[in-house]
Amino acid sequence: MQTPLTIPVPVPVPVLRLPWGPDGLSCGFAHDGRRAALKPEVPAVQECPRVQGSGESQEQWAQTALRERYLHSLLTMVRHQVSFTWHEGVHVAAHFGATDLDVANFYVSQLQTPIGVQAEALLRCSDIISYTFKP
Repeated sequence: MQTPLTIPVPVPVPVLRLPWGPDGLSCGFAHDGRRAALKPEVPAVQECPRVQGSGESQEQWAQTALRERYLHSLLTMVRHQVSFTWHEGVHVAAHFGATDLDVANFYVSQLQTPIGVQAEALLRCSDIISYTFKP
């Protein structure tokens, strides 16, 4: 009596789609650390001109200033040791490398977790509650 051959059903694998790289041809992060140059100085909030008009335009100006400060802090974190706090009170530390265009993922190296050290990793920003670093 012959038994029918069973073909295993392939399990779908989740794929992380990274943005286009700095050269426009590759996906992901540049290995040599290239990135677009930012303005050399970020003006303080007091130095920025006040927007005259509706409250909506002032709110937009405030959001723009906060986003610019946040992006400047991300640039400052590069190659520094950063401590991350995740859900359930998990604390990890790593050397910050880069972020994608949407600031949805952080690329880190030497990720120190409670179960060991990972050479390189992508951290989802939605999993991070807070992070700290010393410039």
